[in-house]
Amino acid sequence: MAKYSDTIDLYSDDGKLLKSGVTIDKVSPLVNPASKKIVDLTKRSIAVNLGGIEKGLKAGKLGKGTIMGRELDLPIMDNKDAIVAKIKEMVDVEGGDTVVNEFKGGSLLLVEVPKARLDSAATYDAAISAVAAATTYAVVDQFNVDAFNASTVKAACWGGYPHTMDMPGSGVTSVLNIPQNNEGIGFALRNIGVNHFVMMTGRNAMQGAALASTLETAGEFEMGGAIGPFERHMLLQYAYQGLNANNLVYELVKENGQSGTIGTVVQSLVERAIEDKVIVAGKKGGYFQFYDTKDPMMWNAYAAAGTMAATLVNCGAGRFAQGVSSTLLYFNDLLEHETGLPSTDFGRVMGTAVGFSFFSHSIYGGGGPGIFNGNHVVTRHANGCAIPCVVAACALDAGTQMFTPEGTSAIMGETYGQIDVFKRPIQNIADGI
Repeated sequence: MAKYSDTIDLYSDDGKLLKSGVTIDKVSPLVNPASKKIVDLTKRSIAVNLGGIEKGLKAGKLGKGTIMGRELDLPIMDNKDAIVAKIKEMVDVEGGDTVVNEFKGGSLLLVEVPKARLDSAATYDAAISAVAAATTYAVVDQFNVDAFNASTVKAACWGGYPHTMDMPGSGVTSVLNIPQNNEGIGFALRNIGVNHFVMMTGRNAMQGAALASTLETAGEFEMGGAIGPFERHMLLQYAYQGLNANNLVYELVKENGQSGTIGTVVQSLVERAIEDKVIVAGKKGGYFQFYDTKDPMMWNAYAAAGTMAATLVNCGAGRFAQGVSSTLLYFNDLLEHETGLPSTDFGRVMGTAVGFSFFSHSIYGGGGPGIFNGNHVVTRHANGCAIPCVVAACALDAGTQMFTPEGTSAIMGETYGQIDVFKRPIQNIADGI
């Protein structure tokens, strides 16, 4: 890949220097070991709710409903070790290459499928199909379930599939959606719910934003959005907004956190951009001072960092996630009026925010910000820089959403969230350089 002379200092979510003098290509999802590990484990890791499968079978809860007369009372948790061993053996390719992490006394598993299964597959659903099939057969084999009841076990593990395209009600889940639900080429890594990120990072706003930004940026690389000059554009945006490069996000929040508003964050950002010579005063139009930049990609990175800081200040003060769409809109609107320069993602964040306001809580009111993702028809248009802000807002939310992270994504925190590279991406990415 191309090498860039731009260097940054990486800071933690609490403003401490982690690594200095880093060239931006070192944080690329194509290069950075931790970023590559995040993407790899996202594709290969499958959560199995063994305790939930046992309870579901006992109550006859299969797929999205309950089927009376199809209850099965199987002591799955009492036989957990044997079932886990069977799953591991069946998912293995070369012997011992499947990793099974146990949580909550083994009632939750996170199975890391061997790389060979995905290397020899066209799509990433080779991981969930292997684990769902192995879990089904392990339970059937352990309890000698007959041919008339095996389909019930299958329904507990696979959910509604194949009556449905996906696996509703399944005891086996992935953080990724099925390929058929992706909006287009390269959207798989952007098709992860906001609440999932919130729970995987333990409601840490900046770590959640960093994890979302990492996978959103990897998605942009996958869909061809980081080719040629746009590669530097995406790397700068990712570094400054997602990874707190040069401590910009942290310092903007610190400066405005006590009594600031979206407007004061705009002022702080413009002052910092002038100080760092990213923008300079240009022509005057009456009372209005236009600004110029020789590096629109660096200006975009600063604007993206400002959008993140404004989100943390505004949604953090109110402890409400619902304000994130208007924050995305009006911070960038004010920024354009203040400078005469294009706002984050050259206006696409503003456009995204207008539709997002309507669909998340306006007249339509179909859901809260936490159930959106970068693949959604409303939020897909901003190239990797809107969803991280939504994650930060939902991490700071004090329970105002109809669909809380704990309600939609608890299992993601209890499984994926126990893996350090998911929980603390900022530190892991810096350590990988």
